[in-house]
Amino acid sequence: MRSVVKTFILFLSLIAAPASAQLLSVETYVEEWNEAQQKWVRVEDGADRLASGALSAPAHSAPESAAIASYGPFRVIDDAHAELVGVTDRSSPTDFAAMLRDFPGLKTLKLVEAPGTDDDRANMKVGRMLRAAGIDTHVPNGGSVRSGAVELFLAGANRRIDDGAEFAVHSWIDGQGRQPSDFAMTAAPNLMYLNYYQEMGMTSAEATAFYAMTNSVDFADAKWLTAQDMREWLGQKDPASAAVQAEVTTIATQGEKRAEPRIAYLDLSALLP
Repeated sequence: MRSVVKTFILFLSLIAAPASAQLLSVETYVEEWNEAQQKWVRVEDGADRLASGALSAPAHSAPESAAIASYGPFRVIDDAHAELVGVTDRSSPTDFAAMLRDFPGLKTLKLVEAPGTDDDRANMKVGRMLRAAGIDTHVPNGGSVRSGAVELFLAGANRRIDDGAEFAVHSWIDGQGRQPSDFAMTAAPNLMYLNYYQEMGMTSAEATAFYAMTNSVDFADAKWLTAQDMREWLGQKDPASAAVQAEVTTIATQGEKRAEPRIAYLDLSALLP
């Protein structure tokens, strides 16, 4: 998708006003071409959940494998395996799509050193793409998955956690400095996360509990989880059952059995204030 960065300079004074009384305001934002509307539309930034401070460095790290190709933070190891090493951002959906185009046989994404994301909406889009492609996620011994990268791990068709893996969560923060507690739980910014967790297989109650856990610490702080802690949140009792196929929640009518998994690509940008 094409994008352009526009800078507008607004002179908030009359031309006749003295120079000392003039006020100059500069605003920079991104626009993308909307095919349906046939015009450029402004794109709002997603929330930030990038590891910093207490989250910036893992306690230990897993070794990276030699890559045959790189797409942003995604590194292709062979035709069936890729790794995530680095931060996802606004460009990550394009990077991920290019990787899938060039390596359609990818089966597993290993999260080696994943500090988080600069844009949660773009990050969730990658998660939905990952789930739709049926790709597994794997956090190896020494792997570190922090902040928004947890959403990518949850997107795996099968999710494997090795002993020695670590996770860290905290609240998100938007461009205006607002966090989850600044909105009602039924407000669009919070529903965006709850809906995503349910798409990735959690029940409504499980999604609410998991989201509350991630928001139990401030953006500047961190809640660390061991491999077993995260397995328990996923209902994985022990390492032997760590590769459990994620179930996609679907809406069933009365008297109807659960439908086949259905993935929806939702554009929630218009819902955010």
